[in-house]
Amino acid sequence: MLSIDKIIEIAKKEGTPLYIWDKDGLANRIQTMRQILGDDVDIAYAMKANPFLVDTMKGLDTKFEVCSPGEFAICEREKVDMKNIVLSGVNKERADVEHTFDDCGCVGIYTIESLDQYALIDDVASSRQKKVEILLRVTSGNQFGMDQETIEDIVKDRAKHPYTEIIGIQCYSGTQKKKMDIIAKELDWLDSILKDLKEKYAFEAKELEYGPGLSIEYFGDAAYENNYDSLKEFAALLEEKGLKKKYHLTFEMGRYIAALSGIYVTSIADIKSNAGIKYCVVDGGINHVNYYGQALAMKVPAYDYVDGSGKVYNGRKLLAVRDGQEAKAKEAKKAGLDFTEDLSLDGISLERCTIVGSLCTVADVLVKNLPIPAPKKDDMIVFYNIGAYSVTEGIYLFLSRKMPKISAYSEEGGLEIYRDFKNSYEINSRQEV
Repeated sequence: MLSIDKIIEIAKKEGTPLYIWDKDGLANRIQTMRQILGDDVDIAYAMKANPFLVDTMKGLDTKFEVCSPGEFAICEREKVDMKNIVLSGVNKERADVEHTFDDCGCVGIYTIESLDQYALIDDVASSRQKKVEILLRVTSGNQFGMDQETIEDIVKDRAKHPYTEIIGIQCYSGTQKKKMDIIAKELDWLDSILKDLKEKYAFEAKELEYGPGLSIEYFGDAAYENNYDSLKEFAALLEEKGLKKKYHLTFEMGRYIAALSGIYVTSIADIKSNAGIKYCVVDGGINHVNYYGQALAMKVPAYDYVDGSGKVYNGRKLLAVRDGQEAKAKEAKKAGLDFTEDLSLDGISLERCTIVGSLCTVADVLVKNLPIPAPKKDDMIVFYNIGAYSVTEGIYLFLSRKMPKISAYSEEGGLEIYRDFKNSYEINSRQEV
């Protein structure tokens, strides 16, 4: 993990709001995942989680789950090997599919989301007499993929389509799954579909691509302790069910790969109190920070507080002080005793502050009741585990505010600026005035 000293050094040099991608941490994570899952499976990076990580992932021997023409264009710019691309997405347009054939020599695998998509890719392939491998996406009960009946219709007529080789099925049913029995049931269900296809149509599946949706802990103590326990449980489940012996397995993951590699730094721009509540206005906001499951800013993500002198206050310790005082207050109330809160750490008094952003909306609240030392302008708050989705899901264009600088760091390559501060007013207005 990137040290807090290095984070402070980069933030002071480059300014805030700032994203930093920990390239070394990302490489270590992929290496550990491979050790747990085994070298006989593939990992497909769902690049929608963070397209800025594509260049780093390119050197880590992964596939890329690509779900839009824009994502494919990023892969082209980053010179991703086409054989490592799994081209997914519900809306594949003919011109985009033809581009992958005519200008790129085809991609590794095309996924099929509907009968129309199958007809489109088959037509493009046959007209060019180029054979491609395809995966049939199974729906998990939503708008994505196809039901088993539709998949059977495609499989039973596969001999009529020699240029589209069906190699197996694909399924992704959602993120942040915390119960392994849900994953176990999905694996059994997918295995049963492939068994049915074999019995009914003599179809021997080579490939099963599955997105387990393993969870990342974002809030409280658990956010500082993200480990590989769920991945180890998942690996044990695969062995128990013997799936590696039946099919080549590819696991699509986005959040689980990217989340821990991201750091976001924002600075305090103003401080005020309204009706007894202290507010710290930061130069970032909800347009940059988006944690899955955060409701009404009540949950506290992993963070550190850095004062103007560079002194670091560990967020986990700060939270422990607040939570400990709240627990004592409840006990005192239950016993009918008076209670005086002592919100301090190592002799330093702490304050409960509500951290708000720079957008003109009451919704722009990052965290309520965050325990920090007496805040001053230009103090920094460092948020962790922000490598997945925040950089693309944030409502960047709202209010035409400055977009954050984006950087990446590794010990070998040093600091790289992926994108400088960008004025969104240039996007939110006429191009020529």
